[in-house]
Amino acid sequence: MIKKAWITNGLLLVVGNYILALSVGMFILPYNILSGGVAGIAVALQPLLNISPSIVINVLVIGLFIIGAMTLGRQFAFSTAISSFLYPFMLTFTVRMQYTQNLDPILASLYGGLLAGIGVGMVIRSGSSTGGMDVPPLVIHKYTHIEIHKLVLIVDALTVLLGLYAFSLEAVLIGFISVWACAFSLDKILVFGGQQAKAVYIISEHYKELIPLIHEKLDRGTTLLNATGGFTGENRPVILAVIMKNQYPELTHIIHSIDKQAFFIANETTEVKGYGFTLDYKV
Repeated sequence: MIKKAWITNGLLLVVGNYILALSVGMFILPYNILSGGVAGIAVALQPLLNISPSIVINVLVIGLFIIGAMTLGRQFAFSTAISSFLYPFMLTFTVRMQYTQNLDPILASLYGGLLAGIGVGMVIRSGSSTGGMDVPPLVIHKYTHIEIHKLVLIVDALTVLLGLYAFSLEAVLIGFISVWACAFSLDKILVFGGQQAKAVYIISEHYKELIPLIHEKLDRGTTLLNATGGFTGENRPVILAVIMKNQYPELTHIIHSIDKQAFFIANETTEVKGYGFTLDYKV
C-alpha cells in the first residue's frame, strides 16, 4: 500500500511539473502574459532588469525552495527538491518548442492559467510543491488554515500588479484572467475525487420519527444537536445528517412525508472521510 502511494505521488509530481512547464513554455512566456507564479514575476521584471525570464525563474525557484524547506519541514524539502530540479529542467525544453500559433492574448492567458492550476494542483496533491510561488501560500496556509486556492489567487494577483510599472493596464487585466483560471483549476484538482455529499441540518418537532427513517431508508447515521431558538428562547433539537448527493431527493421526500413544516438547510461538502464514506461497512 505504501509502495502504491509512492508511485502515485511520484507520477503526480512528474506529470504536474510537466504540465506547469508546458503552460509557461507554450502560453505565458511566448505571449508575455502577466500571470502569477515565478513566470509572472519574470515577465514583469524583464523590461526593468533586462534579464532572461528563464534565469529569473530558476533563481526564484531555488530561493523559495530554501524558504519552504526552513518553514515546512524535511519531507516537504525532499519532495520539493525533486520539483525544483524537474520544473526548470522541463521548462528549458518547453521554452525551446517551436510553438508559432498566433493566439489571442486573452486565450493564451486563459489556457495558460488553467494548465498552470492543473499542474500546481497535481504537485500539491503529491504532498510537494513546485518550489515556486506556491510556497508562500503553503506557508501562510500552515499558520492560518485559509484555503490554498484563495491564497494562490491573492499572491498571484499581487504578482500581476507588478506589471503596472512596465506594462499597460490592458496587459494587467489580461493577466488577471490567467490568475483566476489558475485558482479555479487548482481548486478543482485539490477537491477532485472527494466524496460528493451534503450536510443537512433538520429542525422539526417530529425529529424522533425522522431519525429512524433516515437510518433505515438512507442507511446514514444522524447526530442530534442541541439548539436554542433565537426568538422564542426554546430548546430545539437539530438533526445533522451527512448523505450522498444522490440521496438528497429521497431525504427531502422523507422529511415532507413526516413534517411539511420542517425547516432544513443543506450544505455542499467537498470531502467526507470515515465510516460509510471512505471506510467500508463491516458485514
